[in-house]
Amino acid sequence: MSNRRVMVVKSGGPQALVEWRDCFAALDPGLELVDWDAALRRRDEIDYALVWDPEPGGLATMPRLRAIFGSGAGVDGILLDTQLAARRADRPHGDPRSDAADGRVLCLGGAVPAEGCAADGDRPGRRRMGLLRGAASRRHAHRRHHGARRHGARCAAMLQALGFPVIGWSRGPKDLPGVESFAGPAALPAFLARSDILVSLLPATPETRDIIRAETLAMLPQGAGYIGIGRGMQHRLDDILAALDSGQLSGTVLDVFEPEPLPAGHPLWRHPKATITPHVASLPSRAERAGFVARTIAGFERGETLPNLFDPARGY
Repeated sequence: MSNRRVMVVKSGGPQALVEWRDCFAALDPGLELVDWDAALRRRDEIDYALVWDPEPGGLATMPRLRAIFGSGAGVDGILLDTQLAARRADRPHGDPRSDAADGRVLCLGGAVPAEGCAADGDRPGRRRMGLLRGAASRRHAHRRHHGARRHGARCAAMLQALGFPVIGWSRGPKDLPGVESFAGPAALPAFLARSDILVSLLPATPETRDIIRAETLAMLPQGAGYIGIGRGMQHRLDDILAALDSGQLSGTVLDVFEPEPLPAGHPLWRHPKATITPHVASLPSRAERAGFVARTIAGFERGETLPNLFDPARGY
C-alpha cells in the first residue's frame, strides 16, 4: 500500500485546519489533510476522517473510508449521520475530564470519581468543605490544554493521592485499587447516600439523561457538592438551583450544559454557590489530539485493533 493517504478534517474551521496540518506534518508526512468541501470532491480518495460535526450523509459516501476519529469527547454530531456505520474511535485524546475533576473537587473542598463518582469514609471532604469556596464564588473561567488517560480510573487515582476516600458508580462493576464499586440502577441510592461530593463523568446515553435531578440530588447527604463535567443532558439545572437554595447542595461546579453555552442571563451565573466554566474539562491541544490519531493510524495500519471503539449497544 502506498504511504500516501488522505484524511478529511472537519473540526474548528479553516484556521484550525492550518494548525491540524502543521501538527500532522511532523507526525505522519504521508498523510494529506483536506477540508470537508475538498473531501466531497474527492470522495473516492478519503482514507480517514477527523471530525466533530460532519454534515449527515457525507462520510457514508466515501467508499475508502477506513476509520473515523472524533475530535472531541462524545459522538453526538457523528451519530446524526444515520447512514454511517458505527466504526469510529471515540475520544482520541483520552479524557482530560479526570484531570479537571481534581481541581473542581478541591474548589468545593471535598472529593469523588469513577464513571459517576464520590467521596466517602470518615468524610475528609466534609471537613474540607468551604476551604476553597471563595474560588467557587468568583466564577472565572480559563482554558486548559493537557492530556489524560481513562477518565474514571485516573480521576479516582488522583483524588486518592490527595487523601480522599473514593467510591464509584458505573453501568457495570469496576475493579479499581482502593475504590468500592457500585454498579447498576439498583445500587445508585446507596452510592449517592455516601457521596459528600458527586462528580459526573458519565457518557451520554438514554439512561443517563436527567440522571442528576431533584430525586437523585435528594439522595445525597445534606450539604453535598456536585461537579458536572460529563454531558449537559445529564443534569437538570432548575433542580440544581433549587438544591443550592435549599442547602441540599452546598456548592456546584458546572462545565457542561444543554443547550450550550449557558445563556448569559441564567441565574446560575450569579449564584454565590456556583462556578460556571465554558466546557473546558475536556480540552486537550490539537497537537495532543493529532499525536493520538497519528499513533492510532500507525498501529491500525500495522494490523492492531483500534482503541476506544464506539459500541452501539452501550451508546458510547
